[in-house]
Amino acid sequence: MKRRRIGAAALEVGAIGLGCMPMSWAYTASQRSGETSVRAVHTALDSGTSLLDTADMYGPFTNELLMGRVLKERRADAFVSTKCGLLVGEQHIVANGRPGYVKRACDASLRRLQTDVIDLYQLHRADPEVPIEETWGAMAELVAAGKVRALGLCAVGARAQRRAGARMHDATVRQLERVQQVFPVSCVQAELSVWSPDALEALVPWCASRGVGFLAAMPLGNGFLSGTLTPGQGFEPDDMRARHPRFTAEMMAANQPIVAGLRRVAQRHGDEVTPAQVALAWLLAQGPHVVPVPGTKRERWAAENCAAADVPLSHEDLAEIAELPPARGSWD
Repeated sequence: MKRRRIGAAALEVGAIGLGCMPMSWAYTASQRSGETSVRAVHTALDSGTSLLDTADMYGPFTNELLMGRVLKERRADAFVSTKCGLLVGEQHIVANGRPGYVKRACDASLRRLQTDVIDLYQLHRADPEVPIEETWGAMAELVAAGKVRALGLCAVGARAQRRAGARMHDATVRQLERVQQVFPVSCVQAELSVWSPDALEALVPWCASRGVGFLAAMPLGNGFLSGTLTPGQGFEPDDMRARHPRFTAEMMAANQPIVAGLRRVAQRHGDEVTPAQVALAWLLAQGPHVVPVPGTKRERWAAENCAAADVPLSHEDLAEIAELPPARGSWD
């Protein structure tokens, strides 16, 4: 697989990463299997992926333990990214950016991941009760201590934080400007996909102008852009898509033209190319600093996602994708 160098620390990763969240968080619990997930991670690494993206809150904690099983055998093959800053309760999630907590969280992640160093340590969310500079300073001390190689920031929950008339990621850009004064930002992670392109307006250009990497989260639109979901199929109550405004039966049907457009482009590249691969290739075309991080827990999808790095989109392809209708949700 092609490689990409990203961030102030000149991090080298595979062109496609692996989002590990679905293996133990947010998606249907009845379909989770530790052994199946471990095989998917091995398949991704064998296919050229190096970036494994997890977080201590996924599970919570079980996702890092799962990654640790793989890293114990294949640490040299992996670029390990994990996150801190969110605590999971029975009915709520709260931010904790206190310096002492951040340092304890890092030590706990190192133990679960069975590694001596985390390649990229990301702040999942800023704590509104703690100046972000204090949290980031504690994370910088972890770099100085040799426990972490580089730091990243996840985007603020955009819709909840948007001010009237502001762009989607203005709040995140303000945070980035502040922490950049304390210690260099190597990567930013935010949702970006064909049906959620908002980060292209300000966030992706901000990263490009500063040599900062961009990790594209949810690059397949929570599975919708793969073309494998059926409108009205329903989701189990613990699946976050059961409450997502783009996954009602009505909205899934309304957004089918987006998948149809990706499928048309895929067909021009051969029978083996899928809509999901076109969606990932579109992200790679957004800049050499952009790394899609599709989530999966299946070997088949892990291999297919990695192969998207070899799908070259033409100017005609990109123009056709640009003309696809915007995604609709039940808030529209």
